[in-house]
Amino acid sequence: MKEITLAEIETVVKTIADTALANEQYFSHLDSYAGDADFGVSLATGFRAVENDWTELDRSSIGNFLLKISMIISRNVGGCSGPIWGTAFMRAGALCKDRTSIALEDLDKMLTAAIEGIQKRGGAQAGDKTLLDALFPIRDIVHESASDPNADAGAVLQRAANAAIDAIEATKGWVAKRGRQQFTGDRSKGTPDPGIVAIATMMSAICSAFGVESTQPKTYN
Repeated sequence: MKEITLAEIETVVKTIADTALANEQYFSHLDSYAGDADFGVSLATGFRAVENDWTELDRSSIGNFLLKISMIISRNVGGCSGPIWGTAFMRAGALCKDRTSIALEDLDKMLTAAIEGIQKRGGAQAGDKTLLDALFPIRDIVHESASDPNADAGAVLQRAANAAIDAIEATKGWVAKRGRQQFTGDRSKGTPDPGIVAIATMMSAICSAFGVESTQPKTYN
């Protein structure tokens, strides 16, 4: 499989940012079910700052690019979202500081590092009904594919996106155990987690950006 280039990483991050901004109200609406209704605003604030600084970002390597994203998000987003998303980009970037391209094996390690950083920051585990329950299946698919020299990048992306989308319904009936939603107890049961929906929506948008078909996430009104 061909390596993933810095330009492709830029496309991924730009798509994530665009998705966060386009869904600011929607993600906040989802957070109103059992949270404090500010998730979408927090996420958009961080990625709006990223887009404002887009032309000035360090593009000398994938690592430096992601570390700059981490700094911007951490500096501009308060609450839970800033430390969690900032840590994810920081941990991933630290593993490819001098690289201008990466293989699936590297991406596997970067996703694992990001997940471990999020867990250390927020204390969440698999099954706590957080964005980790979308990130784990994404990482697992990348991990399974990393050892296959003939793995097709588009097929891996499609499988990973669909797994994240499937996680929305799979976790909807769970009781949230982390974040503001944990304080609502059973009221969080039967509602989609906004972090999981955000990851799934971003993955679907990334598929579109690379011309890969994927299932579209359901809209929750």
